[in-house]
Amino acid sequence: MNETELAFATIAEIGHLFRTGNLSPVELTELMLARIERSIPKLNVYITVTDELARAQAKKAEAELGVKGKRKTRTDRGLLHGIPLSLKDNICTEGIRTTAGSKILRDYFPEWDATVVTRLKQAGAVLLGKTNMHEFAYGVTNNNPHYGAARNPWDTSRIPGGSSGGSAAAVAAGLCFGSIGTDTGGSIRIPAALCGIVGLKPGLGRVDVTGVIPLSVTHDCVGPLARTVADASILFQAIVEGGTGKGESERRRGGGAIKLSKLRLGTPREFFFDVISGEVEKSFDAAVRSVRGLGAKVKEVSIPLLAQTEKAGNRIAWAEASHYHQQSGWFPGRGAEYGEDVRSRLEAGMKVLAVEYLEALDQRRKVISQLCEVMEKEAIDAVMVPTTPIAAPLIGEETTRVGEIDHPTRALLLRLNRPANLAGLPAISVPCGFTTGRLPMGLQFIGAKQNEQLLLNVADVYQADVYQHANLPSRVPPNFRT
Repeated sequence: MNETELAFATIAEIGHLFRTGNLSPVELTELMLARIERSIPKLNVYITVTDELARAQAKKAEAELGVKGKRKTRTDRGLLHGIPLSLKDNICTEGIRTTAGSKILRDYFPEWDATVVTRLKQAGAVLLGKTNMHEFAYGVTNNNPHYGAARNPWDTSRIPGGSSGGSAAAVAAGLCFGSIGTDTGGSIRIPAALCGIVGLKPGLGRVDVTGVIPLSVTHDCVGPLARTVADASILFQAIVEGGTGKGESERRRGGGAIKLSKLRLGTPREFFFDVISGEVEKSFDAAVRSVRGLGAKVKEVSIPLLAQTEKAGNRIAWAEASHYHQQSGWFPGRGAEYGEDVRSRLEAGMKVLAVEYLEALDQRRKVISQLCEVMEKEAIDAVMVPTTPIAAPLIGEETTRVGEIDHPTRALLLRLNRPANLAGLPAISVPCGFTTGRLPMGLQFIGAKQNEQLLLNVADVYQADVYQHANLPSRVPPNFRT
């Protein structure tokens, strides 16, 4: 394999090369570190590169795996052993700077690892570094005032999305083989869609968030970003329960694990298609035809309360974020150290009345109840909708035109993602095509509580089909081929 083929290989393919002695974790880690160094002026996706740690972890993995005859007695930790990954910079790492994309935490070196970090270490993964993000995960553009804007590898004049934008861009550009991000209102799925990769938001509480700097405690989730659904599944298994994935690659691919002829998908009549660009709608219609061609049944369903998710979600997130920052002693006393957009949202959160917060929680319960009722009554396995109503906007673009109307860009990107967060349900974004300007678009599946594996299986079958039969551009961004 040449450099591009290696950098964009799947986790399973790299694991096979390790175990047949055709590639070592040290060689691969050096390749990744060199690519990261070259990418800094183009993308700015890493806040901290942990090169010394990565080399030490790769050397250990090489010895344990016995690559190239270095050890007769092998210790195989599973599919992630020796695989170079990255972490969003709000996930605590012992002795490694964890800024949460903020000025306030620019010199914060945690004394412990987040639970997900411990699990990745147990799986033998190699940490390349901590990725750029929207400050305190409180935004969707990744236009960070303290560490610079992260850029989309498909068009560096555009945002990668956020708040896990650095993670998504790093994965899309071949600067790691997967990343762990967080999702409170779409912060995994939005950048996954805009960067043309896969992003899984697990159900609320499915992955331990201990050691992750919070945004909204009733919404925060931790999940994987990867180039393929199969890779996302491997990462999810490792962080959800500490599984190594040893010997389970075929099951986790998902392709043979489900027959789409037995699958029933629902597309809501309300809300999701009220504000949407023509290209995204066209791409979604093609995706519906694709899954129907694979045997799935797709029907319209009615979920009227979806229209109320924006107001309820905002009030809950605003209040909880402001409470955390106030309790931490940062806000409002150190308000000048925040970026303007985050500061304004924290100020808004301080004005949410207790009765408004309680009303939003009540509305949340009603949304959950209606979603579950509709899925049961209509015998729906999952909801199928677009991930975002637009492709990646330009950096600094505050409003985006859809049809004849200008909409706030942030609200547009959050719009179709917030319902799954408010309901605490798992959701996955998978690439579903490109605009005429070669910008990626995403398709979203929202499932029932604790049913991530169904979503992974369905998305895997769809991804395999769309890249086999659709006339799509290369999955490798033009500027990152060598």
